[in-house]
Amino acid sequence: MTLFRLGYVAMSVNLQNASPSQTLTYKKFEQIQDREAALRKLERIAKSNIQNCVRLLKHNKAYDINFFRLSSRLIPLATHEELEDWNYLAAIKEDLRELGTFARENEMRLDFHPDHFVVLNSPNKNIFKTSMAVLKYHYLLLHHMGIDPTHRCVFHLGGRYQNTEKSLERFIDNWSLVPQGIQKMVMIENDDTSYTLGNGLYVCEKLNIPLVFDLHHHLANDGGENWTTSWSRVVSTWSHSPLPLKMHISSPKNESEFKSHADYIDLEMFLDFVRNANGSTEQIDCMIEAKKKDGALFQLVGKLREHPNIEMRSDSSFIWKD
Repeated sequence: MTLFRLGYVAMSVNLQNASPSQTLTYKKFEQIQDREAALRKLERIAKSNIQNCVRLLKHNKAYDINFFRLSSRLIPLATHEELEDWNYLAAIKEDLRELGTFARENEMRLDFHPDHFVVLNSPNKNIFKTSMAVLKYHYLLLHHMGIDPTHRCVFHLGGRYQNTEKSLERFIDNWSLVPQGIQKMVMIENDDTSYTLGNGLYVCEKLNIPLVFDLHHHLANDGGENWTTSWSRVVSTWSHSPLPLKMHISSPKNESEFKSHADYIDLEMFLDFVRNANGSTEQIDCMIEAKKKDGALFQLVGKLREHPNIEMRSDSSFIWKD
């Protein structure tokens, strides 16, 4: 029997004025004549974003939601090449500590999903260097939250660069250039265009990285493979992790825009996964990637409560009963 736990991404459609992704573009930053004043403005935005995350976690606690993806845009321009001299952490350490303390005290799982420009298999050394800077930024945020960075950051394998096999091997070769602390932080996800579940497992098994299975991506890019035949391998990639297995669930917007995410989760699509994965491991954390954020989670829970084979164990977790 498996406990399935639900979470959602970055922001709430129910909690007002709580964006964790307020920003300032570099163009507008440059327009502020006093550079120190411009930096202080960035710091005020960052502090507001983090405090909004604290509000979101309190909102989640009220609804018994213990799994949440933090926005990667907490600190605007933190990794911009023209701001390498900015010690952004100095102004936000206390806020980060408050966020991390609340999460730990309430046993909440937090993680990140950097944007698509984090590419470790690029033949371009500058892209690799930029990717390392972005991953270091995530590592430092987790460190100052007091959260163990192990397996807290998921991203894709990268580009194909006209040769999938060589690009996979380049990822493996470049892995030796990644600092050990950042290596421990990484999870890999199959994507909807370039790299299939089988590709992801090839890399994850070679490098001892957990694989985050994305069902929607697999349906869009399955490589002729039924995910159930490889599920035991997915489970095995998590055998060394201190965290439960993680997967992503979203639903196609429609047939013509299959890769786009729908507002809500298709119940039968999700339950097909639940039925097949049930009993394979003690717990699976299911990250809902739907446009309606926590609204999609609440709607899904409402439908799960009415299903004869579902037994709710909390307001956001359940088991499947045959």
